Amino acid sequence: MSGFKHQWRVFKTVADVTYKEWGAYRTHSMVSIIVGPVYFVVQYFIWTAVYGDQSSLQGIELSQMIRYFGATALIGYLIMDFADWNLSMLVRTGKFLTFHLRPIHHRSFALFQKVGHRLLGFLFEFLPCLLIFIFIFGVDMRPASYLWSFLSVALAFLMNFYVNYTIGLTSFWLVQSSGIRSAFILVAGIFSGALIPLDFFPQWLQILQFFLPFQYIVYMPAMVFTGQYSLGGIQLAMEQVVGLQAVAVLITFGMNELVRRRAMKQFTAVGA
Repeated sequence: MSGFKHQWRVFKTVADVTYKEWGAYRTHSMVSIIVGPVYFVVQYFIWTAVYGDQSSLQGIELSQMIRYFGATALIGYLIMDFADWNLSMLVRTGKFLTFHLRPIHHRSFALFQKVGHRLLGFLFEFLPCLLIFIFIFGVDMRPASYLWSFLSVALAFLMNFYVNYTIGLTSFWLVQSSGIRSAFILVAGIFSGALIPLDFFPQWLQILQFFLPFQYIVYMPAMVFTGQYSLGGIQLAMEQVVGLQAVAVLITFGMNELVRRRAMKQFTAVGA
């Protein structure tokens, strides 16, 4: 119990300090408010043109498609992460050594930082964008289930962090992981469902998404928000989707732990 209390105090302290630190530069977050609406407007005009006179595509009505992209924009604000870039910078500059000597390892510190950073994002990015969608664009942004949507976004938050942190760990071998990071961002943009719903992909590619991390970050929470999930001919209830997300997060965490341990051996092997 004392160990849990200690971790909780560390979590609160790191998250609070990060919140206050980034709060001093909250104008940066406020500028990013325009990103969500611009992304939404672009998607709105694209899909309005694609639908034309048709009432639905792939069984999805235009109003559902609009809500889907509204959800992906809002989810992006909640799960945004730069753990890979930050870790790569610490390794490249040698500053990681200071974290390696602390009683809490860097992954936990980075996760606590992300919580504080995204709390700020919730206030200065998510909420303003939500109000813009509701009162300016007139989009119904009420989730089908508040509970399952919250759990799904929380799991997407963790999934995005562990995947990005794993990419950052490659810096212990490559020193600079920017190439892998850029490639992942490109692939994730296509296969996460942020640009086009995965329903429009070929069936074999839809099935493949169950074994890749991308859909668990954006597509699944967006579909939980809309209340309907279907991919590769498989339809799942919301609790099944969230359960599958949880399994994917656990597997990703396990893989991340394996890579982290090897990275620490690599780190100490070169003189740390």
